[in-house]
Amino acid sequence: MAGQFEATAEVNRPVEEVFAFLAEGTNDPKFSPRVQEITKTPQGPTAVGTVFTSTVKDAGMKTGRTFRITEYEAPHRIRWTETSKNILTADEGGYDLEATGPGTTKVRIFNVLEGHGIGKLLVGFALGAARKDAPAFGQRIKTAVEAS
Repeated sequence: MAGQFEATAEVNRPVEEVFAFLAEGTNDPKFSPRVQEITKTPQGPTAVGTVFTSTVKDAGMKTGRTFRITEYEAPHRIRWTETSKNILTADEGGYDLEATGPGTTKVRIFNVLEGHGIGKLLVGFALGAARKDAPAFGQRIKTAVEAS
């Protein structure tokens, strides 16, 4: 069973600034407390094919995650796929950004979670937790971008 969660936020920054902050990828720990560390390969601007490798902590367990950028359309759309082999993965995810006024941007983030092996039994719980946290997650993105 796979399922999707999403979060939205209205950020008081121009769409180009919000996109640049999110596209950098290494800013994720500023709004996602589960991300312990993250690196980008290759260094330089994010593009299709850029890979982000992170260590995350979920439910007290640390796991390694690897994501590859699959679509990159500045300043409105980023898509990724998780290539790591974990019991729960985000097989598809992304950001959609829309300028909503002078200096304001609507951000939507989503992830499609998939369970593998025993993860098929856990994906429902993970989705429930992610959906419950979605409004706070959106707020953390807003706060981080506006503080940058």
